[in-house]
Amino acid sequence: MKLTPFSTRSSKGRAAEELAYNHLRKNGLNLIDKNFHSRHGEVDLIMQHHDTLVFIEVRYRKNLDYGGAKESITPNKQQKIRKTALYYMQKKGREFNARFDVIAITGENKNLTIEWIQNAF
Repeated sequence: MKLTPFSTRSSKGRAAEELAYNHLRKNGLNLIDKNFHSRHGEVDLIMQHHDTLVFIEVRYRKNLDYGGAKESITPNKQQKIRKTALYYMQKKGREFNARFDVIAITGENKNLTIEWIQNAF
């Protein structure tokens, strides 16, 4: 999967999410849902890791000029993700062990760095 300077913002986002999904799948996580929306916001990936439901925010930055990918997840964004996760669990009608992870992708083309931050917030 390439992230090129000619990609649109949305196609870069989809490509980053696909890279994140493949990375997590190789590390034993199973996909439950993608791009789950609520009135509070969106969760990019919802996956299962052993007995834990993992809500994953995927961030991509071409470079570090304006801060890295993980630094771009503001407290406000974290709160939106938490509220969306709570809505998801309430909608499912049961309790889950849950955590919030971040996949931070930096670079482009063949020079990509993928950082998986478990229990990020």
